[in-house]
Amino acid sequence: SDGGKLLVVPMAGSHWLSMQHMVEKLNKKGHEVVVLVPEVSWQMRMTQEYTVKTCPVSQTLEELDGSL
Repeated sequence: SDGGKLLVVPMAGSHWLSMQHMVEKLNKKGHEVVVLVPEVSWQMRMTQEYTVKTCPVSQTLEELDGSL
């Protein structure tokens, strides 16, 4: 199919680890992918495979660690 535009808003943790491979494959197939990630996260990293946009959050990394 023709490449499309996708906005991905993943949750932190294993959900993202599972989705990341699929997002990279979609990008390679011609889709324009933008991933919206919180400024504070554990495993979401910048990459050349897709566009990453960050959004501000009120939670600190210490609070995120403490909640789990």
